[in-house]
Amino acid sequence: MQARSNKNKFLVRGASGLALAIAMFQAEVALAQAVPIPGEEQVETTNQPTAAEDSEIVVTGSRIARAGFDLPTPTTVIGEVELRQGSRPNLQQVLNDAPSFRPTVTPQVSPGNTSSGSAPVDLRGLGSSRTLTLVNGRRFVGNNNLNYIPLGLVERVEVVTGGASAAYGSDAVAGVVNIILKNKVKGINVGGVTGISSRGDGMRYGFDLTAGTEFAGGKGQILFSGEYVNDKSIPSRNSRANLTAGRIIFPGDTLQTLVADVNTNQTLGGLIVSGVLANQTFDASGNLRPYQGGVAVNAGQVVGGVDSRGLYDAIVLTTPLERISTYGRATYDFGGVTLWADAAYGRSRSDYPFLPDIGIGTLTLQSSNPFLPAGARAQLAAAGQPTFRFARFYDGPYRLNFDGLRQQYEGAVGIDAELGSGWKFTSHFSHGVVDFRQRLDNARVVARFNNAINAVSSGGQIVCGINADAITTNDDPACRPLNLFGDNASPEAIAYAYDTQRSDSTNKLDAASAQVQGDLFSLWAGPVTVALGAEARWEKQKARSGALDLARAFGPLNLFGSPISGGFNVKEGFGEVAVPLLNIEGKAKIDLNGAARYSDYSQSGGIWSWKAGGTIGLFDTLLLRGTRSRDIRAPGVGELFAVRALTIRPIDDAQFAQFQGRPGYNRTPSPSTFTGGNPDLVPEVSYTTTVGATFSPRFFPGFNLSVDYYDIKIGGAIFALTGTNLTVACNQGSAAACDRIVRDPVTGTVTQISANQQNIASFETAGVDIEASYLLRLSRFTNAIPGTIQIRGLASYVDSFVFDTGSSRIDSVGSVGAGTSNAIPKWRSTLSLTYQGDVIGLDARIRHVGGGKFDRLLEGVLSNNDISSRTYVDLGAQFKVSDRFTFFTNANNVFDRKPPISPVSPTFYDVVGTYYTAGARVKF
Repeated sequence: MQARSNKNKFLVRGASGLALAIAMFQAEVALAQAVPIPGEEQVETTNQPTAAEDSEIVVTGSRIARAGFDLPTPTTVIGEVELRQGSRPNLQQVLNDAPSFRPTVTPQVSPGNTSSGSAPVDLRGLGSSRTLTLVNGRRFVGNNNLNYIPLGLVERVEVVTGGASAAYGSDAVAGVVNIILKNKVKGINVGGVTGISSRGDGMRYGFDLTAGTEFAGGKGQILFSGEYVNDKSIPSRNSRANLTAGRIIFPGDTLQTLVADVNTNQTLGGLIVSGVLANQTFDASGNLRPYQGGVAVNAGQVVGGVDSRGLYDAIVLTTPLERISTYGRATYDFGGVTLWADAAYGRSRSDYPFLPDIGIGTLTLQSSNPFLPAGARAQLAAAGQPTFRFARFYDGPYRLNFDGLRQQYEGAVGIDAELGSGWKFTSHFSHGVVDFRQRLDNARVVARFNNAINAVSSGGQIVCGINADAITTNDDPACRPLNLFGDNASPEAIAYAYDTQRSDSTNKLDAASAQVQGDLFSLWAGPVTVALGAEARWEKQKARSGALDLARAFGPLNLFGSPISGGFNVKEGFGEVAVPLLNIEGKAKIDLNGAARYSDYSQSGGIWSWKAGGTIGLFDTLLLRGTRSRDIRAPGVGELFAVRALTIRPIDDAQFAQFQGRPGYNRTPSPSTFTGGNPDLVPEVSYTTTVGATFSPRFFPGFNLSVDYYDIKIGGAIFALTGTNLTVACNQGSAAACDRIVRDPVTGTVTQISANQQNIASFETAGVDIEASYLLRLSRFTNAIPGTIQIRGLASYVDSFVFDTGSSRIDSVGSVGAGTSNAIPKWRSTLSLTYQGDVIGLDARIRHVGGGKFDRLLEGVLSNNDISSRTYVDLGAQFKVSDRFTFFTNANNVFDRKPPISPVSPTFYDVVGTYYTAGARVKF
């Protein structure tokens, strides 16, 4: 498919009809001398077509770049307009606005999670590890973390929404995100932006600089881009509606109901829950008063209450992020041979209150505890109660704090050469390192905490019980007694009972590739073009944990007790061919495309991936396309080499019917359960089918429509089942699950479980992607109205999303509730209207998220299981004050649409509310 103007030719390869519209839009803007987007308008980039020269924009999901080649794999382009809409703080959040992406890891989804501070993307909801992310067609270190990419240097993003492992290798199961950076920049561009919510929280500010210059008469180019963003946390979930809900059963009801402000019988100062002092709570000074709880419903659950607290009262609404992203590039053209070198540095830090100290539960304390008020001790003694039960919400001085610092360093060198006779050669080598420093401050050391809360009087002083008897050897001179009543914990006692969990990890990626492309020979319809190449990469990870972490001293919240160290390498060869079968100009055109790749992994050996497809073009108006591919995802270092850990934990044997008649059989044993990585894992294998069409009618110039159906089936997906679920899967016929269970040969009782990572699960998903656009240059009607209008719509319909672990098989499409596993709405869409003139640019965008069930599995169990759809309106404007200065502003969720009622932050629905940004850009 191709479009021609008098002076410009734009070649769109392997793209949807929408990609063509974007290329046309860029040309129209240049011809009309309109103001480009903030972040680009003040920098001259030779990637942009101009009216003075023939140019081509190549949009490709292929290794082959050839004029007139239409790739059958669907490709969506995120261009200038999308990059500015919403004034998003990073590239990940720009992409998450597109319907085909699931916002799995974001500031509103990640509170209480060590993924805070990272920014991966997740196509189709299949997991970020199944989306391959590239920069200028090459892999980069960082596990898909887009925080390292300065937005000011991004030219566009090509999203290949189909399997592409044959072209690009492992991880391209759901698709490929290829970030295309500007290759030439002239001048200096400085910008700043600030934002705040309508409620006065969530402040964000940032600065960026992009600069470049030529040398040696234009043969050389040096460019640099740097960006700083400080995105503050929104600390209180109670500042927004519907976000501290819980599932309860009201007295007399049989169904559960989602209700806001669900709490527990715990208080900030502590609550006595047994004996003569039951329902007495401690105030801040440590004195007792009556407990003002909420309405009791289920055991331990209350609704409302002055003193009652719930977990999400202490969890932030959004996580903070401070980041620096820099990228530099130098190129030199020797005439037919271009050498280039890239260097990048990124730093991101997320430091915020993580969680209250959960997992303590209800304590049994001595009635003689000297920190108790004297009157309370007397009442307990008079009642003959030597102990009492005590529940507390461990916030304030007991709260955990997460501090995650990631630093990325990467360098790459490469060569692009013309070999003659139309043959081209490209090669590169890159080396990247990510250092990840994690600290979980104020984490409870279980043994020390237990020592500290056992306070006694000795010699007129309050001391730890283990130090009260001078004769015993079970003492700890460092122990300081901890007063749990009210806000009276001493700093010394907190310092003794709490410490810091520590993890320092280093990930390394070395990658090399070489490729040649050229025409082998010509057929009646055109040249047969091939691309042949080889790639290799080496991945390593080494993690170090603190001594207390390794000793598992932090109990159930011991996050870093199993550090990961290991690595693997892979060597690959690949080939791709484009074969034209028919080319009757203006009437019919048929192309076939095929690719194959052989990958040899050091851990699992060799494996093939392949793709075959074709296109049929009719009358330069309709393009039919289809592909079938076999794609792979190799296991990551963590899945392979996480330290094997042994626990003794009870299970419920689902195969009891086979063994319950044997003497000595135990249905609920506590076998040795091994967890962690598995070096015997093999790559996941996926089969993807896409069928679609693009429509660009001559009678309606500027309009483009594409519709594509996809079907993805992933077998041998890597997953870790619990011991109980392994017996369920085995009972349902999973041989892989049965192989992980060891039974006593006489009694049949389970004695050992391998609950580590296994190739045991599967995914199946299918749906339809729809893209439509219309581009109108207003000068076609009258010269009095400058500029262009573009309308663009993207929609994704998901028909099924099945995750099968062997023990359960669940289709989660239409389950959209917060916290629901694999939640995904049937419909998501965006519709944008953009006007771009000489002085003013205006944006309007509608984002629609379909409704559904909170959880389809709760149908008939949850009374308010239905969740309605949400539609958000975003508005933006740019004003060119002078040739060098541009001001821009934006408002997201203009009508402050509230999220559905949720126990945790929803994945798809906005929780921040109306958010305003404003900024300016200056060119020097």
